[in-house]
Amino acid sequence: METLRERKKARTRDALLHAALELFTSKGYEQTTVDEIAEGVDVSQRTFFRYFASKEEAVFFVPRLTERHFVEAVRARPPHEAPLEALRRAVLESWDTINEAVQQVVPLELHMRTYRVIESTPALLAAHLRRSMELETELAQIIAVREGLDMDTDHRPRLVVAVFGGVMRVVERMWIAGDDLSIEAMRELTAAYLDGVGPALAGNWRASESY
Repeated sequence: METLRERKKARTRDALLHAALELFTSKGYEQTTVDEIAEGVDVSQRTFFRYFASKEEAVFFVPRLTERHFVEAVRARPPHEAPLEALRRAVLESWDTINEAVQQVVPLELHMRTYRVIESTPALLAAHLRRSMELETELAQIIAVREGLDMDTDHRPRLVVAVFGGVMRVVERMWIAGDDLSIEAMRELTAAYLDGVGPALAGNWRASESY
């Protein structure tokens, strides 16, 4: 059971995170200082650094949380599912659980707005893409174990995860560029684009309608 001290520390961390994300989304990541974040919670700069090594760690705290939930969802998929289907079902069926975990830390709407900050800030976007590559390697390893394959001699785990990751990046960019930043819009785009992978890769484009 969580102690009173642990609950107090979690509240301070979440308050700092909330203040940081509000500032990042309202005035810009690079324009926001650690002092401003700390002042928003009425604590010292030193207190901020007890919880976060940097502003970058703060901006990616919740995305890393969602990644861990997704990875565990992939691990839990039934072994009979094909790899791409396991990835698809993991992201769509764990959506509510992931969102509940996010809302225990910051408002979901604030988390969603933060993606625009990441996309529009070169340093953050570069870090986001680097992490995406690391995540793809981790997922490929999980898929390889599920399928009893050796990633050093069989390219399929990396390939299927690369396709999945590419689709998710397209979805993210389409969602950020749109007017609707709601979770429902993100969910609908994700489902539509993942469902379109098979026809897009194997279909005759000239004989079919776009989606």
